[in-house]
Amino acid sequence: MFVLLLILVVALLGLGLLNPIWWMAAAALIFGLVHYGRGGAGGWGRGGDPEYRENRDYRDRQDRWDRRYNRQRRGRWNRQDRRDHDHHR
Repeated sequence: MFVLLLILVVALLGLGLLNPIWWMAAAALIFGLVHYGRGGAGGWGRGGDPEYRENRDYRDRQDRWDRRYNRQRRGRWNRQDRRDHDHHR
C-alpha cells in the first residue's frame, strides 16, 4: 500500500511540471499521509502502536489522579498549617 502511495506522489509531482495543480494535489496527499498516516494522528511514529497508546493512556490517567490527589492534600495541609499557626499564637 505504501509503495502505491509513493508511486502516486511521484507521478503527481511529475505531472506538476505540466500543470501546477498536480503539485497541489501531491502536497495535499503528502500532508494527509503525514498528518493522518498509519494509526491516527502523529503520522508513522509510535501513535499506531497499541502498547504505546496503552502506556500513554495509563500515564495520562495517573497524571490526572496525581494532580487531583495533590490538590486535595495541598488543601488539607494548608488548613492544618493555618490551625497550627493560629494555635501557637
